Amino acid sequence: MAYGHWGKGLRVNLTTGTITVETLDELWLRRYVGGWGFIAYYLLKELPTGVDPLGPDNLLIYATGPLTGQNVAGGGRHMMGARSPLTGGFSGSECGGFFGAELKRAGWDLILFEGVSPQPVYLWIEDDQVELRSAEHLWGLETGVVQARIREDHGDKAIRVSQCGPAGERLVRISNVIHDATRAAGRTGLGALMGSKRLRAVAVRGHQRPTAADPERVREMARWFREHYMETSSAAYATGGTPRMVRVNQQLGGLPTRNFQEGVFEGWESLAVETMEEKIIVGRDTCYGCPIRCKWIAQVDNERYTVDPGYGGPEYETVGAFGSVCGCDDIEAVAMANQLCNANGLDTIGTGMTIAFAMECYERGLIGLEQTGGLDLRFGNVAAMLTMVRQIAAREGFGNLLAEGSRRAAQAIGGNALDYAIQIKGQELAMHDPRVKYGHGIGISVSPTGADHMNSVHDNGFQTEGGIHDLKPLGVLEPLPFDDLSTKKMEMLRRSIVWRAQYNITGICMFQAWTPQQIAELMTAVTGWNTSVMEIWLAAERATDMARAFNTREGFGPEDDLIHPRLTQPLPAGAVAGKAFSMDEFKTALATYYSLMGWDPETAAPTRAKLEELGVGWVADLLEA
Repeated sequence: MAYGHWGKGLRVNLTTGTITVETLDELWLRRYVGGWGFIAYYLLKELPTGVDPLGPDNLLIYATGPLTGQNVAGGGRHMMGARSPLTGGFSGSECGGFFGAELKRAGWDLILFEGVSPQPVYLWIEDDQVELRSAEHLWGLETGVVQARIREDHGDKAIRVSQCGPAGERLVRISNVIHDATRAAGRTGLGALMGSKRLRAVAVRGHQRPTAADPERVREMARWFREHYMETSSAAYATGGTPRMVRVNQQLGGLPTRNFQEGVFEGWESLAVETMEEKIIVGRDTCYGCPIRCKWIAQVDNERYTVDPGYGGPEYETVGAFGSVCGCDDIEAVAMANQLCNANGLDTIGTGMTIAFAMECYERGLIGLEQTGGLDLRFGNVAAMLTMVRQIAAREGFGNLLAEGSRRAAQAIGGNALDYAIQIKGQELAMHDPRVKYGHGIGISVSPTGADHMNSVHDNGFQTEGGIHDLKPLGVLEPLPFDDLSTKKMEMLRRSIVWRAQYNITGICMFQAWTPQQIAELMTAVTGWNTSVMEIWLAAERATDMARAFNTREGFGPEDDLIHPRLTQPLPAGAVAGKAFSMDEFKTALATYYSLMGWDPETAAPTRAKLEELGVGWVADLLEA
């Protein structure tokens, strides 16, 4: 028996309606582990080169990890993947909440969707009873309504629902997949793929306990975390959630403001966590098995806005994307934008950043009232910002162009509009400025999913012995400055970024301060494998390099790893005013990183030697073929 996994997945052909069971043997499970490992394997093995991301040949993959569904802090995450409708490259998106644990409780490790349904459907899973059902009555409805109706249809409020939302139905490339109406598998446009397949939702109810080789040790570790998490770095999330980063990044001089033109925002206190608690926050929420409760619940009911607590509340990234990035200092408007995104299935980072791009184009004269349909799309115009969120979700007016994401919109606008589309590989930056965190810039540039802060590190945290404590088992033994692109820094990044990818395969949340040794111990207790920090690190590197190889096969090269030119221009004010790395310095650091990772400098792909070392020489065969 494969502890931590069930050893089986579902393959759903939406064109024919056929549902079959995939058998996953233990050697395969140990090699690819879960999440990104499963996703990259199937994309490389089954997708034709150049497949249309919104066509019937693309796969949509739900994948768990061995720790998904275990009753420990952080064990609620699952991963989704495909060829991205936004970037055209590897899509790997992670999500917390309760859906992943419920899928595991139903007895499944992954779901593969292929083909296109002739009519709207949803997949219903109750343990080993699996069927496609009509979603005609759900099509076009907001996510909260769809979730409620599915639960009513089955008479069970404990059902967990994953869905694309109306934006995904309309193939909005910056759409996401919403779970529990409050949690997003964000970035890379997977909602659009789900909509293109006419798959409105996946609904799951499970009644089985995920297996563990040593359940008593798992319980002991879970108990230890519950009793001690306030003594770890998790305490920051327990007290201030992610919105605490508004104050932190403002003080660092890297709170993205007006489309990354600035790093300090004069209205930041109106967006700070203290203001949120005073004006919009009515409660806290958590994910499966987690005592931290880092999620905020917002409610507003006044003459301007009605914000439903059923759609959760804004995270830091959302506060930045609809706050400082758009020049907005109205936290109630930010909460309204968050609800519009969750109700329609829009990625808050991609949507806020694409609107900010349009605002800069408007202020610089590249577009005007004729293009915007009469909207005065200036920074700080809250009403125009919210109107544009609605238009993007509905693909109406100017929103129809912005629904393509900032890079495609810039290409359509022409002129020098690409100078203002702050993205990498077609994916918009999250709310962290590489002019403050130099290593972060490398991480988001080499990320196979495009500019994704979840696949990078935040090197302002590596300034002290305490800050690098959890990196020491990986061989990082001394702190390094945040404004550093040296060879030593690239080695630190190699180790820490690859380890960060471990979260994308095991199914554990990075907000829980499990040390590398504890994660290895937890993996041993769950799987029964005689595993170690080294084996887990290599599995994370394997998944990362397979994702890189997929991008190479799809035509990506070193030029796609370059940072956006704006991020080499010094910020005008704040703690790091006047400082920045040059593009030449960045390219030198990138070449060093490639060398340390075992990537070919000409193709940016993992070399055959590296892939053979990782036990996936078959990937090199595919690239050479």
